[in-house]
Amino acid sequence: MNLHFSEDFAGWPPEQTVFPIAGLDLRVLAGDHSFYVAEREAIRENWAKETAANPALFDGRMVFQERLALTDAGIAGEGHVIPFSTFMWWRRQPSRQGGIHLFAYPVLETSDGALVAIRMGSHTANPGQVYFAAGSLEPEDVSEGRCDVEGNMRREVMEETGLDLNEAKAGDRYYASHVRRTVTVLRLFRFDLTADDMIEKIHAHMLVADDKEIAGAVAIRSADPKAHPYNIAMLPVIDWYFRERRGA
Repeated sequence: MNLHFSEDFAGWPPEQTVFPIAGLDLRVLAGDHSFYVAEREAIRENWAKETAANPALFDGRMVFQERLALTDAGIAGEGHVIPFSTFMWWRRQPSRQGGIHLFAYPVLETSDGALVAIRMGSHTANPGQVYFAAGSLEPEDVSEGRCDVEGNMRREVMEETGLDLNEAKAGDRYYASHVRRTVTVLRLFRFDLTADDMIEKIHAHMLVADDKEIAGAVAIRSADPKAHPYNIAMLPVIDWYFRERRGA
């Protein structure tokens, strides 16, 4: 199939709107990403500044998209594995040209009509921000040359919250939104637990977790964008969920 990879998201729905997609096909190619090759020295210099300001940062590996296409079959992409330091330099660029960040949001629903998200720790790359338990696609999320988005969701939620998405009822489809060359892929997961019960479980997990990235969990009960210090990618999701899906 010939794909039309759009550099400027032509033909996509407007930014900061949530729309359904039929599926995902994200290929991971061998070799270096073109942005990493072109910006290697600037990446190194910026990383020195980033780690001087926050020594806890770790230059791990993640999947960064070279190009994306939106078709009737869903979102198709081609990307490469890059150092995290490359992403940190890319996101500082005003236009964010040279690549696309795609990550997955498992949207955790509760039995009493809320959503549960996490608040990031002060030592992380997004200190204090509130968003769903999630993380960039990593090499361990790649199987036979393609990203396993569902596997990424299950791994990230388990690591950060201790919750098992196998115990939730998964929504029947994926959705997506995009803003500033960052694409969020989301799927609903409904637990048979109240928001208070889920938060209690998460806080208990925090006491024993090897991963200390999160500082707590919060219940989201409205589309109010000022209720918490949200990551920008959260805003279209909570607006869509409470205003459109629930008619609030």
